[in-house]
Amino acid sequence: MIQVEGVEVTYPTGTRALASTTLGFERGRFTVLLGASGAGKSTLLRTLNGLVKPTAGRVIVEGIGVLGGSRAMRMHRRRTGMVFQQHQLIGRATVLSNVLTGRLGYHSGLRTLFPLPMAEKRLALDAIERAGLIESALRRADQLSGGQQQRVGIARALVQQPTLLLADEPIASLDPATADRILGLLYTICKTDGITAIVSLHQLEFAQRYAEHIIGLARGCVAFEGPPARLGPAEIKRIYGVVPAQEIATRKTGTYS
Repeated sequence: MIQVEGVEVTYPTGTRALASTTLGFERGRFTVLLGASGAGKSTLLRTLNGLVKPTAGRVIVEGIGVLGGSRAMRMHRRRTGMVFQQHQLIGRATVLSNVLTGRLGYHSGLRTLFPLPMAEKRLALDAIERAGLIESALRRADQLSGGQQQRVGIARALVQQPTLLLADEPIASLDPATADRILGLLYTICKTDGITAIVSLHQLEFAQRYAEHIIGLARGCVAFEGPPARLGPAEIKRIYGVVPAQEIATRKTGTYS
């Protein structure tokens, strides 16, 4: 559905965030970008949505072609939902108003100055209900817990009716139990709707639990690519530099906490 060919990213400071990378992301698959902080996960993810412009190489999207011109980028972003680590919500606005911002790409700039049609509000309420927040639809976003705010972010992405969903460290600031529920919600929605999902994580246990395909990054390079079953101690060491203690314990007991 989307692929990168020889993509490199070097920031103006001279920092190379991503070495020459060629990858393909299959339609309908739940892919996890796994690695430590600074491995290049967020850079790769944001390159897929045009938020970061490659220094070299190209991004190719099924049905659109090479991302580059403004028209191609508008088409791609309209059908690409994005879930951010820091939620990116308007705190003083209601959950419903925040979710409706996901529909703005379907209207002209002038039209967005006026209330959106009732049909759009119905779409937003349906997305909020699927995210498990319908009873909070009229509450201010800044009155919600961190997990609830992330559900608003998921509903905002879902209301775009996307074919591709990108999630950048969506559980980084959440406790383990809440993180598990959020990832479970993302996985269920994407599989039910046939949405291609690419999620960046640094938590090994969640990647192994939810990913159908894992791309491990280390220092801007692809250190591993394959299904979770192939992710053994040697592969983990290439990604993290060491084998995490939790993985050693898991290997001994054969279970995950």
